[in-house]
Amino acid sequence: MQTPKPELFTCLSPALLDLYDVDKSIVVIIDVLRATSTIATALHNGAKAIIPVDSVAECIRLGKQIDGITAGERDGKIAEGLHYGNSPFEYSREFIEGKTLVLTTTNGTKLLHMALHSNARAIITGSFVNLSAVCGFLMSQKQNVILSCAAWKNKINIEETLFAGAVIDNIGTNFSINCDSSAMALSMYRDAQPDPFTFMKEKKASHYQRLSGFGLQKDIQYCLSADAANTLVVYEQGKLLAK
Repeated sequence: MQTPKPELFTCLSPALLDLYDVDKSIVVIIDVLRATSTIATALHNGAKAIIPVDSVAECIRLGKQIDGITAGERDGKIAEGLHYGNSPFEYSREFIEGKTLVLTTTNGTKLLHMALHSNARAIITGSFVNLSAVCGFLMSQKQNVILSCAAWKNKINIEETLFAGAVIDNIGTNFSINCDSSAMALSMYRDAQPDPFTFMKEKKASHYQRLSGFGLQKDIQYCLSADAANTLVVYEQGKLLAK
């Protein structure tokens, strides 16, 4: 008798997360622009750990307590009271190796805490920069998966939908998928090939326009680059760690 395939779902907004069986699933936190891209990059470049927190005040408090680097953004800009932001280019090996980063962002770190409070079976973070690592891990676990998009203040984003589609394009045949949002993500990803950056620009994607307005096109291009920092990022005991 053939073993049933695990199920895969795509949740396009944190506002929809409670509609899914989080406690029976591995949850992939997706915040392509830019939290999960920056997290993978910092760990790929040797960060000891990243501690995600959901407020600037907690970021500052914990950073002082552990003598860590405090960083984060609100609305795409460095948050008031913090010294570093959410650009992957801030976290070179020379700067971050061996250090602990305390990070808060507008969308991604908040979604991670939602998944944690919903008793997710496991939590990893995903972006194009660690696409292969994410796909390899999900394949190896043979468990139900929720591709959970951080969105922008609960509003659906193109770039996260594209990443969900990329995962499904790579490993979807190994899962049972009965989910319209997954079908939509896959269709959009295939339409965006071979250049997701140009696709987002032509579609006037909201977060593309937001970050472009701050002169951050280089960040956008990097965050859409497959396997630029191909490190598996796993949440364990309050920390994001490279595995």
